[in-house]
Amino acid sequence: MAATTTVTTPALPIAGAGAPPTAAAWQTAFEAALPYREFLERHATPDQRSRWDAFHKQVSLTPAQQTLLGGFVRRMPVLVLAGAWCGDCVSQCPIFDHFAAASPAADGARLIDVRFLDRDARPDIAAHLKVCGGQRVPVAMFLSEDFTPILFYGDRTLSAYRAAAMAELGESCSSGAVPQRADAIAAVTADWLDQFERVQLILRLSGRLRQLHGN
Repeated sequence: MAATTTVTTPALPIAGAGAPPTAAAWQTAFEAALPYREFLERHATPDQRSRWDAFHKQVSLTPAQQTLLGGFVRRMPVLVLAGAWCGDCVSQCPIFDHFAAASPAADGARLIDVRFLDRDARPDIAAHLKVCGGQRVPVAMFLSEDFTPILFYGDRTLSAYRAAAMAELGESCSSGAVPQRADAIAAVTADWLDQFERVQLILRLSGRLRQLHGN
């Protein structure tokens, strides 16, 4: 019996698939974003700034976490879409500043390079950082050193969502005026550190980057 040949019809393009931002577009957005303190100076009111500063003082890294961050070897640009008015940003974004401070420095800059972009400043980029179809904050886009997207993560971590579900909270973004318990802060810090470590390992084990750096 002669073999039969199956002819397949090429699949039609998926409607609405579109084209994601290029590496150059992510780099432009990153360069338009601001370091932690400059972001607050530009966008936060005095009352909002006091909340950010108060939470920043509540965050502390364990010696093990500091050692982990100190062992990073790949540059990690992290673009964070945020709002100075947002309670979820108040209770998460200062954690990123602690991570960056604990990372090694190379060529005068920290390997964890976190920049903050106001949610409404660049809607063309913000449109690609939605969670469940909504423009929630904070969200973080982790990028490689040449601004290739690695991971998109936000707006609350798993431990924060568990706590919100248990308390049956309906607000998507509180004021940040009520101090959080130390164990809750530690849990969210650990959640975020897992993501930073994961991206660092992706970058460290990337065949493309290992060839580029010769390691």
